[in-house]
Amino acid sequence: MESSSQDKNLPATPQRLKKARDDGQVARSKDLSNLAVLGGGALVLLGLAPLGFERLRTTLQAQMRFDQATLARPEQMVERLLGAATEGLLLAIPLGLLVLAMAVFSMLVSGSWALSTKPITPELSRLSLFKGFERLFSRQQLVETFKLTGITAVVGVVAWRFIANHVEAFGTLLLRPLESALGQLASWMSLGVGMLLLVVLFFAIIDVPTQRFLHAHRMRMSHEEVKREHKQSEGDPHMKGRRRARQRELAQRSSITAVPKADLVVMNPTHYAVAIRYDDATMRAPVVVAKGADLLAMRIRDVAKGASVPVLQAPMLARALYAHGEIDQEIPSALYTAVAQVLAYVYQLKAALRGQGVMPGEMPTPDVPPELDPHWKRPPEETDR
Repeated sequence: MESSSQDKNLPATPQRLKKARDDGQVARSKDLSNLAVLGGGALVLLGLAPLGFERLRTTLQAQMRFDQATLARPEQMVERLLGAATEGLLLAIPLGLLVLAMAVFSMLVSGSWALSTKPITPELSRLSLFKGFERLFSRQQLVETFKLTGITAVVGVVAWRFIANHVEAFGTLLLRPLESALGQLASWMSLGVGMLLLVVLFFAIIDVPTQRFLHAHRMRMSHEEVKREHKQSEGDPHMKGRRRARQRELAQRSSITAVPKADLVVMNPTHYAVAIRYDDATMRAPVVVAKGADLLAMRIRDVAKGASVPVLQAPMLARALYAHGEIDQEIPSALYTAVAQVLAYVYQLKAALRGQGVMPGEMPTPDVPPELDPHWKRPPEETDR
């Protein structure tokens, strides 16, 4: 059962936020985009206005010039129209590209960009009447409604004050020379656009943190969703344990190839076998090069005998090494003494076989801490304590 919105009181996890960004869901402020487009367009127009007006005047003068050659070749009118259209494009295209660059830059700076085709992918669920009413009366839509109402009211007040202060001056424009009237009109338009941009800037400053808060609110998760996501990312504990056991088994099988390089193999006669190697020149402590249980233990024993590696029966030590030792890792420090005892016995045995010493007697019982033996059970009197 899906969690209700009331249960979603936990902040979104990084994985949830990444998935939302992949789906095109980010905190996006329309007012910031409007400010970038309007403000960037106004700045570009102010910067390109002198050059643009000069080129337009030159083009208009060329279009309005007629002579006898023009009348003799009427097809020149088409060429003139094409030239005028080209001039217009040369002015409009840079303006559009610069405004687009500013809009993209504002999105990148605010972090409201997302490369995703999911928002434009057709979905039948968007045609649902219930979903439509839900979006219509959502928290996001209410905020947008209040914001647009506020913008409309503020812009209306500013426009009314501006017109009221300049209504008499508007009437005198017809009495002025054309260039003076155009200059005054441009000044008023610049002032009006500047005031409009200030209004948009004010609402953009409020809207950016508001949209981030609303996005964080939409992305909130319930305890059940967090647990489900953790389970999906980390995997089922039982399956994870099975995979680890399988990996250990494969590692143990592949480690048999290292048995011929071992110094000895310690066995529990029928269940466990651990191959150990030690080189005092390169190793700080003995290393487990192979280990296995049951049939794999028998395989390690056979390979060791085929490679003339000593195989010693030390059940308690074999069980402790199998339980606590890892392949290609040093043996546990608690087993240093026990392993040193069997290594000393093996070295003495090898020296005797080479004729460099006396044959050792029975192998000493390794000194293994009982708690390292997985088959060891605590005495009843200690358990009662």
